[in-house]
This record gives sequence, C-alpha cells and structure tokens, in this order.
Amino acid sequence: MSLLEAELTWTGHAFERGIQVRLEGSRIAEVGHGLGSDPRRLDNRALLPGFVNAHSHAFQRGLRGLGETFPQRDGSFWSWREAMYELVDSMTPDMMYEISRHAFGEMLDCGMTTVGEFHYLHHDDSESGFIFDEVILDAARDAGIRIVLLMAYYNTGAIGQPLQGGQRRFRCASVDDYWRQMDRLERLVDGEQQRLGVVAHSIRAVPLNDLAALHAEAHRRGLVFHLHIEEQVAEIEQSIAAYGRTPMAALFDAITPDARLTGVHCTHTAPDDMHRFIDAGANICICPLTEANLGDGIADLPAMVEQGGHVCLGSDSNARISMLEEMRWLEYAQRLNLQKRGVCIDETGAIAPWLVAAATINGARSLGLDAGRIKPGMLADFCTVNLNDPSLAGADEESLAAAIICGARDTAIAETCVGGEWR
Repeated sequence: MSLLEAELTWTGHAFERGIQVRLEGSRIAEVGHGLGSDPRRLDNRALLPGFVNAHSHAFQRGLRGLGETFPQRDGSFWSWREAMYELVDSMTPDMMYEISRHAFGEMLDCGMTTVGEFHYLHHDDSESGFIFDEVILDAARDAGIRIVLLMAYYNTGAIGQPLQGGQRRFRCASVDDYWRQMDRLERLVDGEQQRLGVVAHSIRAVPLNDLAALHAEAHRRGLVFHLHIEEQVAEIEQSIAAYGRTPMAALFDAITPDARLTGVHCTHTAPDDMHRFIDAGANICICPLTEANLGDGIADLPAMVEQGGHVCLGSDSNARISMLEEMRWLEYAQRLNLQKRGVCIDETGAIAPWLVAAATINGARSLGLDAGRIKPGMLADFCTVNLNDPSLAGADEESLAAAIICGARDTAIAETCVGGEWR
C-alpha cells in the first residue's frame, strides 16, 4: 500500500487541496482528507486520472509527415491513402514493434495511460498468420501502457467487393477464423493490463450478417464492440446504394446497440439517428485531430450533447498524439455550433469538467474499464501536471482545468502512473 498527496487533485468537477489517495496494488483503496500522516507528496503537481485514448491505429504513427497535402481538386486526400498502403505493404514485425512502441511511448508522455488499439493490420507479407497481433501486445507491454486490443474483423474491400492489394493483410477469412484467433490471444493477455475487445471494422469491410454474428458473440463473452461508422460521405452513399439505407440504419437492423458499443467518428450521422444511438446507451468516439487532418468533417456535437451522449476521444491516425489538443480542438471546432444551437455542454456553464470526462471517464466506459476516476475501486492510473510549467503561469486552482485544456503545452504533463507503477 502507498499514500499519495498532490498539491491539487481532480475530484471530477474541480481541483481540490489536501486530498490523499491510498493505493493497494494496482487499484485505488481510499480517497479523502487525513488518511495518513506521511504521504508521498507530489509537490507542485496536480493529479488527474490518466487519459484514456479510446481509438488508435498505432502503425499509422509511421505515416507522420507523409501524405500531408492540401485536398486535390476533387476534395480527396489520395496521397495519404497511397502512403498508408505503401507503409502496409512494407510492414515487417520489427517495424510494427518499433512504430507501435514509439507511439505508445508518446501516449504515455502526454498523459495517456490506456489505449484502445483498433487493430486491423494483422498479417505480414504472407497475408496470413495474424503475426502482428502479438507484436502489438508486446510493444504495449514493453512501453508500459494499459491496452485494450480491439481486434478488427475485416472481410471485404468495399461492400460486396473482394479485398485488394494491401487490404489482404487485414483479412479475416471468416467469423470462425476470427474467434479462433481471439481464443489464442485470450491466453496471452492478463485481463487487467491487457484486455481484448471486438471490432467490426466498418459497414464497407464487414457484411451485415457477419457483423451481427460478431456482436452476438461479443455480447455473450461480455466484450466491448467498436466500429467505424459514418466517417465519410462516400461511406454513406455506398451503404445507401448497396442496402437502401445509411450505415447507422443498417447497424440498427443488424444489432441492438447498448453500453458496450462504440461508434467511432459519427461525423455525418443524422441527428435523429444520433439520438436513437445515444438513447440505446452507446458511446461515440470523436478523433478531432485526425478528422481535421483527413478533412473528414466535423461531427454534430450539439446533437450528441443534447441527448447526454457518452463522448470519448481517440488519437486515431496518430498524426499528432496529444490528449490536451484533442480536448482543445473538440471544443474549439464546436464552440460556434454550440452557441448557435443554444446547447450547454455542462449545466454549470463550465467546459472543463465535460472535456476531462471525455478524456477519462467516457473513454474508460467505451473500453469497459474501471478507470477514469480518482475514487476507491478504480485502477490506479494517473497523470500529473507540473504547476510550474510556464504555459500555466497565472492560473489558480479555479481556472487551472480550463488553463490546462485551452493553453497548456504537452510539456506540462510531468508523470504518468499505470496500475500504481510510475512511468
């Protein structure tokens, strides 16, 4: 057991002084005032729950600086797509390990203690064997980050079309083949530092009958279920052409959404569909930096907030890894929309608690983890902020949360702690 006391501790709505946190093993045992007389003092530090990155493609960290062009005349970003498939075609186990470990290290540096790794690049040039799945687990273990390996099922290159080129490295031959691999991986993870989740990559990559079968088995096993949905207009047009309905409508026909489901992006989801999705208890993961980088669009956050949606955040392509910036640009891109629609993110008028919840509590909910809060029973995952960082000069305890989100540099993140182990 150990006892911590930071100068300021996040309680869920504000920073407070004099809060002590007692750890027992990898979890929080007690939180309160006066728990002990000799705590480990974290001077000049503010203590927050560790940030939860609910959606990452670690291998895409290898694309940083590649394919970074303005849109072409038709509005596409084909240079990025081509660069991605070049990387896929050249990927080896050693490359996958080094790129992923570097990405996970960057995440820890910016306060992310958990990553939901939405993993679909399974195979080396043999196009079989799922060798990269274990490589990702090894990279996360060696970096020291908590991981939920969100194993992606990927079966078609487009709706009803065969896989092409590099997509064959993503291939899952059948639902049965997918679960055989999941059973193998289940023997490798410890259930706490490393867990598994289920992914249907997207409506275009997964036939609806396979999606339904995956979801049913995930539900039986108690596993979270994620998918990309309505990220781009082209996806919606293809779904309407093939199924006569939008991807979200097709999803509702195939499964019954619940709290274990996370829709990633929902950039072009109609408000009525969004309300239905949220009413079912499902989560939405927005990736502001990647969605901006790829020019995908801006999600309708007011429609999500009005219904009390559980919004979390992800680094997606890892073109930039910074939870501070994900929070910052989520709110900045939406500020005018919220004002025009008369939607308040928080009933108190404060933006910081809602954004911190998106980066912590809601991400943990999406990944099925007891994390994201500094309270008894939760995983002992923390990040600290250096109160002496120049980017926070002039902030007091009342303005500190907003100052961190709106103005702090990533250098203000001082330490991370994963399961009681300081990194």
